[in-house]
Amino acid sequence: MIKYTSIKELCDTAERQGIKISELCLKDQADQMQKSEEEIYSIMERNFEVMLESVSKGNDPNLRSTSGLTGGEGNKMLNYAEKTNGGLSGKFLTKAIGRAMCVSNCNAAMGRIVATPTAGSCGILPGCLVSMYEDRGFAKRDIVMSIFTAGAFGMVIAQTASISGAEGGCQAECGSASGMAAAALVELMGGSPSACGDALGMAIINQMGLVCDPVAGLVEIPCVKRNVSGVMIAFSSADMALSGIDLKIPVDECIAAMKSVGDNMSSSLKETAQGGLAASPTGLALRKKVFGA
Repeated sequence: MIKYTSIKELCDTAERQGIKISELCLKDQADQMQKSEEEIYSIMERNFEVMLESVSKGNDPNLRSTSGLTGGEGNKMLNYAEKTNGGLSGKFLTKAIGRAMCVSNCNAAMGRIVATPTAGSCGILPGCLVSMYEDRGFAKRDIVMSIFTAGAFGMVIAQTASISGAEGGCQAECGSASGMAAAALVELMGGSPSACGDALGMAIINQMGLVCDPVAGLVEIPCVKRNVSGVMIAFSSADMALSGIDLKIPVDECIAAMKSVGDNMSSSLKETAQGGLAASPTGLALRKKVFGA
């Protein structure tokens, strides 16, 4: 049984057995839950189907959150991708960030999403993987299997640091989600388990110290837009790892550093809506507009 307390343990075990991290995780989960591997796979496949559905629902231009603060951002980005042939970032990446925003829009409107690992960061992994599936033509089974790798890494972060904005700031949510997505992307591209670990570390160091400052205490502003940066960092981190660029600081030390930063972060910057953008004049005005006080 895997302890999920070290990325190095996961990577070393997979490489020693000559298998992917996803295969290692699938076998472990089947053993723990006393189900067949195909039963466990089917559960994860359904999660991916929910991701596809959340992209579709969030793409409704008329969908609005209950607060009225957000809605339609994903649809605008996807339309922009088509009208401009991808804008500055290119069609593939622009559509990927559009899909991430769609999922975040779906979440803000109380739609069903997969928390990967949280609702606040729910658009990052789908934005990456749905794009690899729909635009790059990767097989559905490979996409679903890569989610096991993302999940295994997320479990390590949850056990050794945090995936909660209230505990570690947005670095613990969007940072973790971005790293999980980067690892999944590396595996999809045929990278080694250790390269998956490096990609996770690169994504984390690029969001170290990111605060959680939701306007009006809602998972909308700036959360929807932070999912966009998480997608871009996931792809760039995956590419760095696949190119052979050295992380330098071992990934487990990166996770430990993220925890240390979160522990030292002011409580006003950890989901309390007392600092950052939430405490800006406009942020306070939006809170009053939503709640009347």
